[in-house]
Amino acid sequence: MADTTYSTPSTAQSPSAATATAETGTAGTGSSGLDDLRVSPAAHLAGLMSEASAAGGRSVGLRELPFTVQIGLRAQPDSASWKSLEDTFGLSLPRSVGEVTGDPAAQHVLWLSPDEFLAVDVSRCQQPGETIVAEAGLEGLPGQAVDLSANRTILELTGEKARDVLEKSCRADLHPRAFGLGSAIVTSLGPVPVILHHSGEDTYRVYPRASFADFTVRWLLDGMAEFLTE
Repeated sequence: MADTTYSTPSTAQSPSAATATAETGTAGTGSSGLDDLRVSPAAHLAGLMSEASAAGGRSVGLRELPFTVQIGLRAQPDSASWKSLEDTFGLSLPRSVGEVTGDPAAQHVLWLSPDEFLAVDVSRCQQPGETIVAEAGLEGLPGQAVDLSANRTILELTGEKARDVLEKSCRADLHPRAFGLGSAIVTSLGPVPVILHHSGEDTYRVYPRASFADFTVRWLLDGMAEFLTE
C-alpha cells in the first residue's frame, strides 16, 4: 500500500466557506435551521456509546461524528476536471490506494478509486450548497461533485484497543505495516461494507451507510465488550 501523503491545506477560501459568504455575508456562518431538525443515523445509540466509552477508559471509546461534510468527486487524473477540483478545494487529489490528502482534523480527501474520491470536513456540519463552487468549476467539463453527507455517517473508534476491536471482523490487514497512520480503504466490517480511515495514532473512522449505522454501532459495541471495566 502506498504511503499516505498529507498535503498542506491551502489558504484559499474553501468552497463551503465561499457558499456561506455568498448566502450570509459572513464566511462559515451559513444558517439553515437544519440543526434543530436533523437526527443523525446513530443518535438513538449515543447513550450506549457514551456508557461504553466511559467504561473503556483509555482502552477503547466510540462516538458518532454527525452531519459531517462528505462530497463525492469524480475526475480523470490530470484532466481539466481534476485540476478544477484541486483548485476548488485547495488540496491535491490523492493518486493511489490508501492515500489521503489534507488535514484529518478538518478538510481532507480520501482515495476510493482511480477517478473517485470523497472530500470530507470533520470540523463543521454540512449545510445546503456545499457543492455550488465545485459544480461551477466543472461547468462544461466531464466530472462530478455530489453532496453525499447523508449517505454515510462516521463512527470514530479510539483507544489503545481500537485496532483489536476492528481486527475481530475486518477482512483487511490492519497492522501498521499495511495500514499505516493516515491510510483509508474501502473494506468490510463483518457483513457491512465501510470506508475505514486510520485518522490518528489510536483513532479509526468507520463510514457505514446510514441504513447500516444501527447495526454497525451495535457490532462495534459487542467487539468492545471484553475491554470494558465494570
